[in-house]
Amino acid sequence: MESVTRGGTRWKRFALVMVPSVAATAAIGVSLAQGALAASFAVSGQEFKVTAGYLDGHGFAQYGGVDMGYKDLKGDEKVAHPVAVSSFQNAEITDMCQSVVTDVPFLGKITMRLTAGDKGTPVKADKLYLDVSDLGAGKAKFTNIDIGVAAKDTDGGRGGKGPAVKDKTVLPNGFAQQAERAELTKVEQTAWATTAGTFELSGLHMGLKRGSGAGVECY
Repeated sequence: MESVTRGGTRWKRFALVMVPSVAATAAIGVSLAQGALAASFAVSGQEFKVTAGYLDGHGFAQYGGVDMGYKDLKGDEKVAHPVAVSSFQNAEITDMCQSVVTDVPFLGKITMRLTAGDKGTPVKADKLYLDVSDLGAGKAKFTNIDIGVAAKDTDGGRGGKGPAVKDKTVLPNGFAQQAERAELTKVEQTAWATTAGTFELSGLHMGLKRGSGAGVECY
């Protein structure tokens, strides 16, 4: 089964907001209203980097999945990307940074970098799903964790700890884990996509810079 994410990143649509995760996160095309987003969203097309000083998530679940993204910016050919889907009933993130690099004709590599939650008020998210390909953390703490459960048993509607399985697209008996609470510090991750019910950004700042790599991207 696959989780189909929509869109290929285009320069004209490069006004993006991004999100962190306990094993994931992603770039999302949105409009901003006082730093708050209260809608579901899903965007794909390329990987992006995310860092967080501290992530505190409640109702955590994680399981395997597949995202479909475009092979290049032409958007003609799709390719499958294996991901670990991390989900939270709700989460708060401090010192969040997300960056995505795009090759722009005649300009070269352009990095969009977004920061939020670094001025005393954390970023807040509800019904958060993060599709991650790589994750590192300085420290991770899980409260009342269950490892090796079936994906269907992480569904909050079935009495599990996390929100419902994303789009009902994961094999019902696939390997999964869940916990009442997940706390991560010094998070560095690479992700393909994210969806959320509500995403509130405090102290939001977004900027564009030429180039890529350390000192330009989040890491």
